[in-house]
Amino acid sequence: MTLWEMTAVLLAGVAAGTINTIVGSGTLITFPVLLAVGLPPVTANVSNSLGLVPGSLAGAIGYRAELAGQRHRLLRFGTASLLGGLTGAALLITLPGSAFEAVVPVLILTALVLVVLQPRVARAMAARRAAAGSAATADGGWPLLFCIGLTGVYGGYFGAAQGVLLLALMGMLLPDDLQTVNGIKNVLAMLVNGVAAVFFLFASSIDWTAALLVAVGATLGGAIGARVGRRLPPIALRALIVLVGLAAVTKLLFF
Repeated sequence: MTLWEMTAVLLAGVAAGTINTIVGSGTLITFPVLLAVGLPPVTANVSNSLGLVPGSLAGAIGYRAELAGQRHRLLRFGTASLLGGLTGAALLITLPGSAFEAVVPVLILTALVLVVLQPRVARAMAARRAAAGSAATADGGWPLLFCIGLTGVYGGYFGAAQGVLLLALMGMLLPDDLQTVNGIKNVLAMLVNGVAAVFFLFASSIDWTAALLVAVGATLGGAIGARVGRRLPPIALRALIVLVGLAAVTKLLFF
């Protein structure tokens, strides 16, 4: 890579780390840039997955206050994410890209609908539980665990907007505010990217220059994203999720 190409990859990493920490979909920034500087698609994907891990870690550290008392959930959800991420990474190596990418826009659009409807659905579910005299399930039950595992499969395979999917699912099924959910999301995304990256170390080729540049940029971006995201009110965060998700769908369908 030339100096200008390296600069572009570094800046893309900063942008991806920032948006990943706040919402998700940072892969839609870094992946096209890696392709533009000449990396083959699979190499670009695996190098990107490895590079984004430090950014997810920086974002999770930035949300450490919101993660207080979440150890049980992180262990439970993290196990599902690790298994899903490993499965998705294996699928990337063995399946043609078209087999999985065809459903990505549908998944993202479904997640956006859930994000928009989440406050109303949460209120309706709370009212229904109150009428029945039951309490909310603290960890979302098996349906949420299963869906987090599936999201991990998707994240290990490609990863764009896995954060949007996680925010939508946990926002619907957990009795917590969106900032707490966002902190959990950052940890789960880090685990998915991390286990996929470890798999790729042994099963695919990595462009180490690209991965390092993305990692440096994403780490800086993760710290920035945590400072910005934690200050956003719920309605602003929800609006940003929708805007980023729509941009992701547009990018996947038309570019």
